[in-house]
Amino acid sequence: MSTASATFAAGTARTMHAALYGDLALHPGVSGEPDIYGPFYARSAAMGWLTPATEQASSGVWGMNDAEVAPHAGPDPACAAFFQVVLTGGFADGLLPVAPLLAAARDSLARLGTLRLDAIQVLLPERDPPSPGQAASPAGQLLASSLIPAAGWFDHRDPDWLTRIRVTLDGGPDPAFSSAVSDLAERLRGLRPSVFTCESWSMDQDDHLILWPALFDDDASYPHHRISLWGTLPEWSLDSLGWLAAMLSDVITRQGITSPLMFSADKEAPDQSHGQRRPATGQPPPPD
Repeated sequence: MSTASATFAAGTARTMHAALYGDLALHPGVSGEPDIYGPFYARSAAMGWLTPATEQASSGVWGMNDAEVAPHAGPDPACAAFFQVVLTGGFADGLLPVAPLLAAARDSLARLGTLRLDAIQVLLPERDPPSPGQAASPAGQLLASSLIPAAGWFDHRDPDWLTRIRVTLDGGPDPAFSSAVSDLAERLRGLRPSVFTCESWSMDQDDHLILWPALFDDDASYPHHRISLWGTLPEWSLDSLGWLAAMLSDVITRQGITSPLMFSADKEAPDQSHGQRRPATGQPPPPD
């Protein structure tokens, strides 16, 4: 079995992808093959996230690579849009700029239509060693300091927005991933702030979210080490999913795993198989 994978290769240019699955209902007057590259470029530049394509450019955190609407036909959920950037610099606390990338994608798509988001997939590239961090649980679990105040954004929302979700993390061919995440659910259970309340987990193949078409790897024979988590988010939005992806990346990096990860998430369906799901142990943090 081949263990070579362009997607999960370390030591190369740090490319970050985001694929949004669902349906994009175009605004009246938007037809044909709408251009998302232009709005995404402009939004990235307006927010200070774009590194100019000039020699010795030092601002921004990513350079443009690609962006498309409905890049591939496939089974439901269909891929509504795809964004790809190359990271060019650091970010606060060494975190990957997942939330900014998804915010730029959201704002760009809103220029074209209304997105019904059914699922998301983000490639989290190789990461730098973590910042010292700040204690975020009674057991001393550390988080990047910038994640903690940012979590307060989700305190101010309609209680009816609470959403049950499934998250699948794919460590690709790295065999160390499985042992590093064996107690991930327990670690998440004690976190404060608890934007994501983890309730159960599984490493069973039948429980994972695997979105098609496979945008990021062209060979299904590559080995994959995965874990899936179930729980609740304050809202089903690219804001909360961006925070969650950055947080999980930070926690796993602190376990010594810096190789690329794939983050996938969808809403938990009522008929979703429970397979080999195990309850998350440990006590949730006390309410404020």
